[in-house]
Amino acid sequence: MFKILIIDDDPILRMVLKRTLKNQGYDITIACNGEEGIVEAKRLCPALIISDWIMSEMDGLEVCRRIKSDPQLATTFFILLTSKGASPGEEDDRVRGLDAGADEFISKPIEMNELKARVRAGLRLHQLNQDLQKQKQILEELNQNLQHQKHILEAELAEAADYVRSLLPPPLEGLITIESLFVPSAQLGGDCFDYYWIDDDHLAIYLLDVSGHGVGSALLSVSVLNILRSQSLPNTNFCEPAEVLKALNDSFQMSKHGDKYFTLWYGVYHRVSHQLVYGNAGHPPAVLISGNDTKNIHVKQLDSLDLPIGFIPDISFETVVFEVKENSTLYIFSDGAYEILQPDGQIWGLDSLMNLLFSHSQTRGNNIHQILPQIMNFSVNKNLDDDLSLLQVNFGAI
Repeated sequence: MFKILIIDDDPILRMVLKRTLKNQGYDITIACNGEEGIVEAKRLCPALIISDWIMSEMDGLEVCRRIKSDPQLATTFFILLTSKGASPGEEDDRVRGLDAGADEFISKPIEMNELKARVRAGLRLHQLNQDLQKQKQILEELNQNLQHQKHILEAELAEAADYVRSLLPPPLEGLITIESLFVPSAQLGGDCFDYYWIDDDHLAIYLLDVSGHGVGSALLSVSVLNILRSQSLPNTNFCEPAEVLKALNDSFQMSKHGDKYFTLWYGVYHRVSHQLVYGNAGHPPAVLISGNDTKNIHVKQLDSLDLPIGFIPDISFETVVFEVKENSTLYIFSDGAYEILQPDGQIWGLDSLMNLLFSHSQTRGNNIHQILPQIMNFSVNKNLDDDLSLLQVNFGAI
């Protein structure tokens, strides 16, 4: 039931208005003057107020102004009863009333059917305003909840990225040194890599990239990392890349892992023979740069040989064997290292990355961390859209 407050110093008019509107089913309260009306308005918070304009001590204009200035009453529909504005010369008074916050005017003598119609219209507008306020409040609460959930998700993704980073190996030292660069994207991708001596003579090096982004991709990459690190693939010689790729393909068919697949570059360096054997399952090509003399530098791309892991069951994988010369540098990377969106809308690209790596390999010291700022200089975004992983393997005086 709508609450209506009537403010009028004329007792007869008060009673007529109260009886008329109460018969319409409204909850009616009356006040005898402006001060009392303001007190009652603050107490009741009515949906609609009808106030006479001409009253002793405080007129309806001041009542309207003070009520509308109260945030709790600002949306209350306010009708002024007036004999003003009946002639064109008194239109300024209605302007004053509107400026004070009045929503409607009814001229005296009052035609009761008109009064009832204007009250109904005013209450509809008040109800619409209330509904809009409720919807606004619901949206604000929903937005707050979404922001809260977003902060929780961002924190969880950051925690997951830290966990992935904690699993990655430290730099390898010795005659063969390996440095790594890992920059997770804001979306948490599926890059992982590792390098370790299988035995005294064989060094395994690999980098994988799971399709998609998010926790699912990261979990799959960590699962593969743990299996390879623990060498828990059955009946598999981890010195033979083809066997490793086949065993992984048998174990990680995408149909059983959320339609996710992964690319993998897996190589094994034999210390005694100075040979590197590798397999590449759909991964970007690694780059081997050999030679000390600037006039006799050789660049070799170790391209993809097979489909990614998980695409097709029961397939075999190829390997390539070649000799690694001393003072060579091998770069292995994920596609996040070159699929960089530039300010002109173009992708930076693989050829650009290879040119940068070639230039970097010729610099003294060639610290891998010097590469990242150069890559980021080409990016239009501060945060990468995909994980960036890069391994730099230096074969010294082997």
